[in-house]
Amino acid sequence: MEEQEKLTNPDSTEEVENTQLEEKQVEDNKVEPHQVCCPPNTFAYTVQPGDTMFTIAKKFNVSLDALVAANPQIANPNLIVPGQTVCVPKEVKPEPTCPPNTFAYTVQPGDTMFLIAHRFNMPLQVLIDANPQIKDPNRIYPGQTVCVPEKPPLTCPPGSFRYTVKPGDSMWSIAQRFNITLDKLIKANPTVKDPAQISPCQVICIPCG
Repeated sequence: MEEQEKLTNPDSTEEVENTQLEEKQVEDNKVEPHQVCCPPNTFAYTVQPGDTMFTIAKKFNVSLDALVAANPQIANPNLIVPGQTVCVPKEVKPEPTCPPNTFAYTVQPGDTMFLIAHRFNMPLQVLIDANPQIKDPNRIYPGQTVCVPEKPPLTCPPGSFRYTVKPGDSMWSIAQRFNITLDKLIKANPTVKDPAQISPCQVICIPCG
């Protein structure tokens, strides 16, 4: 009877074979999450109901080709199942390159362009001009790179020597350390706009005696 049904209805046999093929492809795609080791510059994403490779690519703003290429373990990209792990390429941003005669500074929490300019003892506009990639100087964020113009090496006048400020230093403590008056130290450093605010790695001049 079954043989007769197959002979009388060949379309039914073809549909069964297609269904079996699709089921096999789904099974082939099923890889337990712990078995998937995503390559560098990708992260693991667990497929949700309704997901397709196309919608995942769109969700993470990557090309479909890049997503497929990052998942050679998926036999048929047209058939993915909920719970399956897909490796999504990360967006790789080029490292910012500072122009000659500047150095890269990483913005810290609480920093502003004004504070950075003050820390490195330079006019705010000079710092802004060195960073045309920053569209709004009033909005910078921790981890961002700011290019700080390098100043020519400080030349101390005769009768004084260079000193590099260390963490915890103040003009008062430096004056005490070298047994000079605070007023004498301040006068020897006219480039220090605010003697109450000096920063580590800053160079100042220490008068002798």
